[in-house]
Amino acid sequence: MSTPEPSPRPPKIPESVLVVIHDTAWRVLVMERAANAGFWQSVTGSKDTLGEDPRDTAVREVGEETGIHIGSPAVPDTNLRDWAIRNVYEIYPVWRHRYAPGVTHNTEHVFGLRVPEGTPVVLAPREHTRFEWLPWREAADRCFSPSNAEAILQLPRFFD
Repeated sequence: MSTPEPSPRPPKIPESVLVVIHDTAWRVLVMERAANAGFWQSVTGSKDTLGEDPRDTAVREVGEETGIHIGSPAVPDTNLRDWAIRNVYEIYPVWRHRYAPGVTHNTEHVFGLRVPEGTPVVLAPREHTRFEWLPWREAADRCFSPSNAEAILQLPRFFD
């Protein structure tokens, strides 16, 4: 008897989140992508279902990628803020195969997450190889994604 073929993954939903994680000293967490050495970014991720609220996506992705648990005593839910920024950008051709045929653009919801200085980070090794806490302007310069860099540069507007 032969082993059945694994089911193909469903197409990615072209709606995602970008979460700029920062501490009270204006340092921003950036992580290097495992699949693309030299590509640094903030937390990003697509919705799992069409009905998933972007805020829920942000909470899930932060936990998966960094081990930071939003809603814990150290990082209350109120520390996650929807910056009401929506970026619509063209999906890089190299990644379009992950989406349904004909999908060329993604809508990205931008959030900020304030964490205490010294918050531990536990990376998902399949996604990221290393991380750094950088001053916000330096973090923006490090990012490969223009929308990620621009979001980080918005930090002073939302810092409290």
